[in-house]
Amino acid sequence: MASSSDFFEIFATEPGVAAGVPFARYMELAMYHPAAGYYTRDFKRVGRDEKADFFTATTFSPVFGELVVAAAAKLLAPAKAADYTFVEVAAEPGAGILRDLPHPFAGYQTISYGQPFVFPAQSVVFSNELFDAQPFHRVVWREGRWRELGVALHGRHLREVELPEFSPALAAYADRLPKTADENYHIDLPIGTVPILERLVGPKWSGLFLAFDYGKFWAELAEHAPAGTLRTYHRQKMGSDLYARPGKQDITGHVCWDWLEDGLVRSGFGETRVDSQESFFMNQASEALAAITKAEASSFSPRKRMVMQLLHPANMGQKFQALHALRK
Repeated sequence: MASSSDFFEIFATEPGVAAGVPFARYMELAMYHPAAGYYTRDFKRVGRDEKADFFTATTFSPVFGELVVAAAAKLLAPAKAADYTFVEVAAEPGAGILRDLPHPFAGYQTISYGQPFVFPAQSVVFSNELFDAQPFHRVVWREGRWRELGVALHGRHLREVELPEFSPALAAYADRLPKTADENYHIDLPIGTVPILERLVGPKWSGLFLAFDYGKFWAELAEHAPAGTLRTYHRQKMGSDLYARPGKQDITGHVCWDWLEDGLVRSGFGETRVDSQESFFMNQASEALAAITKAEASSFSPRKRMVMQLLHPANMGQKFQALHALRK
């Protein structure tokens, strides 16, 4: 198992690391480096016990899978679910929401991190918290202009620095930044979500795109989130130290729904929609929800508790959203 020392050795080889490299490059290595990346190392990340770092909706299986199946089948109608293959992107090794679960699709496939994105001609392409862990660029408004934040390495110490100019990837988004802001206003820009989306929808498959994640629309990111949105998760605790335990803690932030919706439209999808997780399941999986409630009406069973976790506004119901669109 790779250790933090492996990460420091790897990061030390980055060109210009003593002066600072873009935060997005630091995050890319900390999350996805083949030897020292958080998502590429073989250890338990997801679960509700203390050994895991965080839990997601997929932890509440099989109920989450049942609701997703019902919603996908309804969204595909009048087309038949049996004509489509359900493809889950970025499933944890050995996991998957439809594993051991009956479903109406032609087949079920999972694609793990690092594997190529290959889809049957007719597919349901599903992901859960794929986009929030892609590399983010960070900017801060200081002394009358936006400045890109980077990460410098001195010995074995990581330090946040201001870069002298925007990196090329950020420069392409510079015209989207507000013309002014309050001093020290931070924006964590989910630029890394765009190429991932393009890889998912670039191949001309037809069917349903369905992504669960947490995000905000651009106006809220640019005007109402002064501290940015990036945070860490380690042993079930949320934190703000982005430079502690590189490669050994999750770093995640809010996606920008506008950008993902625009990418879907550019790739030939029809009307896009973002709903809260609660609203999505209430509208698209109402029959499945009613069946769970009716089957166990006399008790507050584990399955009902799972439904509450997934739908209640104080739990996951409002914190997470579902983006969906169809391409014919």
